[in-house]
Amino acid sequence: MIFMPVATSVVYPPTAAASFLFLDFFIGLPLVFRALRLCDWHTVLPAVIASVIFVHVGAWFLANTDVLLLRWLIFAIVTGVLLLLISGWRYHGKPGIPVSLGIGATSGILGGVSQVSGPPVVAFWLSSAKEPAIVRANLIVYFTLASIGTIFAFALNGFFTAEVGRLIIAGIPTYALGIFLGSRGFGKADPKYYRVTAYGLIALAAATSMPLLDGILR
Repeated sequence: MIFMPVATSVVYPPTAAASFLFLDFFIGLPLVFRALRLCDWHTVLPAVIASVIFVHVGAWFLANTDVLLLRWLIFAIVTGVLLLLISGWRYHGKPGIPVSLGIGATSGILGGVSQVSGPPVVAFWLSSAKEPAIVRANLIVYFTLASIGTIFAFALNGFFTAEVGRLIIAGIPTYALGIFLGSRGFGKADPKYYRVTAYGLIALAAATSMPLLDGILR
């Protein structure tokens, strides 16, 4: 929700999406192995299957939509999801297979078009009665497996170019450093200020990415 609005204001949107997909996938991969033993496959697997299918819809829009319209669409998605997070909404129904399929499909479409696939599944599993360790494992396994499907969809649309390779090589050291510093600081963060800071950064990224401000900022 921070990377994509900013990146698409200076880089071709499919290039930005493909770069971030690889950065996020490979740097988060070491977390998966332990999570595979803890996750609740009954809800994870349907969500992954739906995401892998419907990500092609989002990828099609990413490949065939005008760049300016795409930027406004990503701005709208990020802003809408931010408002949803601020509202504190959680899903309170029973996390059965049909719901898992619907959440996975929504996440897949959002991930394909904007790489903002997280909030639907996060809100879904955070509302469950599962232990925090299982919820965390669900999210790690879901994002890893869904990312494999997204890589396939992006490859079919020809998103992986030499420019993507250059951005990945340039971004890996700083992104990994950011992940490391963030994980070290997370335990020390005051929850009261953590959310405000996170939401503020997302809002700043979205606001400064608006095409309306291109004449001033870019």
